[in-house]
Amino acid sequence: MLRALLAKSTELPGAPGAMRLAATPEDWHPLAGDIAATGARLLSLWTERAPATVHAAFLCDGALLVLDHELPYGEMSYPSLADLFPAAARMQRAAADLTGVAARDADSRPWLRHAAWPAHYRPLAPRTVEYPGDGTPPADDYPFVRVSGDGVHEIPVGPVHAGIIEPGHFRFSIVGEKVLKLEQRLGYVHKGIERLFARTKLDAGHRLAARVSGDSAVAFSWAYCQALEGIARADAPARAIWLRALALEAERIANHLGDLGALGNDAGFAFGLAQFSRLKEIWLRALDAVLGQRYLNDFVVPGGVARDAREELLPRLADCARGIAVEAAAIRAIYDEHAGVRDRFVEAGTVTPDLARRLGLIGLAGRASGQAFDLRVDLPCAPYAELAVAKAGHEEGDVAARVAVRFDELAESARLVREIVDRLPAGSTRVEVAEPSAGANGIGVVEGWRGPVMVALVAGAGGDVRRCHPHDPSWQNWPVLEHAIIGNIVPDFPLINKSFNLSYSGHDL
Repeated sequence: MLRALLAKSTELPGAPGAMRLAATPEDWHPLAGDIAATGARLLSLWTERAPATVHAAFLCDGALLVLDHELPYGEMSYPSLADLFPAAARMQRAAADLTGVAARDADSRPWLRHAAWPAHYRPLAPRTVEYPGDGTPPADDYPFVRVSGDGVHEIPVGPVHAGIIEPGHFRFSIVGEKVLKLEQRLGYVHKGIERLFARTKLDAGHRLAARVSGDSAVAFSWAYCQALEGIARADAPARAIWLRALALEAERIANHLGDLGALGNDAGFAFGLAQFSRLKEIWLRALDAVLGQRYLNDFVVPGGVARDAREELLPRLADCARGIAVEAAAIRAIYDEHAGVRDRFVEAGTVTPDLARRLGLIGLAGRASGQAFDLRVDLPCAPYAELAVAKAGHEEGDVAARVAVRFDELAESARLVREIVDRLPAGSTRVEVAEPSAGANGIGVVEGWRGPVMVALVAGAGGDVRRCHPHDPSWQNWPVLEHAIIGNIVPDFPLINKSFNLSYSGHDL
């Protein structure tokens, strides 16, 4: 079935294996059903208004398929895909808030608006220049789903939290100590990213992409540049491509070190936090020395990378990665043998492989629940096809499994850094990228540390961005967290939440 669908598709510039297929009003939902039947994963869903169109991107076996549905003139709604892909529900709600193009027979509650603009205003609708400025809209009475019964009560948490954590509202329905239901309300950090892209030049969009979610700067900027280079028919030099991979694995290492320490701390094991914080600082200093930045926000640029690595220090970076891998393995043994840590990790926040498959759990959290998909292996861009990445995976689906995946991927990324340093080709690090024609569109997809990161890009006239839709894997995984907490106690939520470590910023564009 997938082969037949791809045979009717056309190539989409950017990511390897990217194809697009136009759907009529009659076959939009049936085609999505055929795609679902192949076991494909929904990657993203977004809409636009000029003309009214809905797009859905799917990760298939060895391909990335984008299904486009231009609505009939005057029509502003389309059949929902949430019955086929539950993760589509929030994406559809956000798209309706931004463009007014809405899914029929679906959850119609606002997702991003939060009364921040009038109900009739659509930030991404054509001819919308500025916020109408007619005063502050009244706060909306958001209709949470209520749970009733003897002994049931609610605990509202947030949206403002202690410390510097970003805002999110979590409403727990509990009986005794056990959680019956969790309902999230996010969207409080809406930054207007997609509107900002429409005011940005194509050759500067990578800087905004890098700031969609700061912990995934390399992944987002690479995905953006992949899409831009695809529509501009530009090929980055081989050395630049390998340096991008080095930066991406460096970003993965930094995030895993931070998370492994925080997870130990949330389990009451401050020793883990101290040790992994030390290792992360060592790693960030090494990156600063070799690549010129601790956090690589502006390292990936159109046509290549912003600067070359300091050749004489590259062996030191490889040695640093090797040393961190050795120390992390020793700390892993302590985590595995510590009774208190194991008591907190094992069977906490379990997502079974069947539930993960049905809900569309992806990325790191998905691999801990039997969803063995990693773009570096299953749909690799250069140079990953040459690197033979070892895919991590576990079946248990609990906090312990998500910790184990982090340890496995940390070790593999350290190996990849060493191999990239050993095999780094000589040559230039950047080429000029010509201005693509107006209306040209492409897509970039990169396996970030959290999961697949996507950027869909349409060029405007005069070197402008006409439309850019970035997508973080947190869109798929936040709803699964609501299921992971069921049957656990409320005090375990911070630990379970951290084991997913999902992005507020990347989710609330």
